[in-house]
Amino acid sequence: MAEQLLPAAVARLQKGDPASEVLQAVDFGEHLDGEFTEALKGALQTLLEAVEAEEYTRDASQRALVAVARRVQAIVHQLAKDLHSMQIIHGTDVVVSRGLQDIDHRNALIGRLAASIAVLGDARPGRQWSKAIPLYDVLRGAMSRIVDYPRVKLQAVAEVAVVGPGAEPLIHLLAELLDNATTFSPPHTPVEVTASEVPSGIAIEIEDRGVGLTEEVRQHVERVMAQAQSGINLAGLGEVTQLGLPVVSRLAREHGCEVHLRTSAYGGVRAVVLVPRRLITTVPQPVVKAPEPVRNRTGGLILPRRAPARETVRDSGEARKTANGLPQRRRESPVPKPVVLAAPTPPVAPAAPGGTSGSSREPGLMWEAFNGEKRSAAEPSTPHNEPSDEVE
Repeated sequence: MAEQLLPAAVARLQKGDPASEVLQAVDFGEHLDGEFTEALKGALQTLLEAVEAEEYTRDASQRALVAVARRVQAIVHQLAKDLHSMQIIHGTDVVVSRGLQDIDHRNALIGRLAASIAVLGDARPGRQWSKAIPLYDVLRGAMSRIVDYPRVKLQAVAEVAVVGPGAEPLIHLLAELLDNATTFSPPHTPVEVTASEVPSGIAIEIEDRGVGLTEEVRQHVERVMAQAQSGINLAGLGEVTQLGLPVVSRLAREHGCEVHLRTSAYGGVRAVVLVPRRLITTVPQPVVKAPEPVRNRTGGLILPRRAPARETVRDSGEARKTANGLPQRRRESPVPKPVVLAAPTPPVAPAAPGGTSGSSREPGLMWEAFNGEKRSAAEPSTPHNEPSDEVE
């Protein structure tokens, strides 16, 4: 009865089988007396009915708890929308805008508490995202749900994204760890967060500079997290409820994450969250929308005017020819027409001895063939080390 029948019967009750079906399936054997068999069956029935009533009460309390949490979350969501509208209207007033931001932040804290209650009731924390969320935005979302968010410093974050169904649970899990790190550390110390890629997924480290964990506290934390793995007993939370670690353990178990608490190099606590590879994807690229077509008064489309294509030998492969049939050069960009500078005619040099002049051409102009034009000596020629616009 103690080692075989009762444990097997309770396990079937927890799976959802009614007590009557479980009792009919129990076989006490034929070696027992009939009256003794009936007595055992009666005792087992009493035990199974008590366990069934307890399971029904527990399930009803959890469903009621989740219903209350969902109502609070609906109010928080509507209040967040109203605050967003007020921020748009009164955004120019610095004092009012800052006050609205503080109220919005406190509203997010209420939403996190409602999500924790829903998790304790064996339900999902809240909203679900249809698209992947970058890990940087996930960490920023977790920071927005704690009181001392300015103390959190993001050091290095891997450029990955979290799949939609796993984004909200990870945000809530990290928010609980960040809240513990800021609560149990001096108010002037920072809380450093890093996220690096490892072979099994992503390792997120949250390190504070608090008093650390004693051996007694460490054993208590491990016991609470181990109990949350099998199921959370609401009656065992006590009057002074600390929901952080049970919620973290429950979310980690449901989504395959691993959470380890260690002593940091600064004497505080380092929480390491290992996110599995199945929750990680690539960062979504932004979608560039095409401009909407513009129509004129008659309803026709106004197409954008195309820029004239530059005629180059590389594009067409055929060279243009002049009227005489000779190949003509092309340029990728128009070259301004050279300007001929008129230089004053210098005085004629005296005749050299022997009756011959110093030069047979005008000494003040240097004539060069440049596309059929003349260029003055005062206009410098193109250096050999500068690229030319011409295409051979």
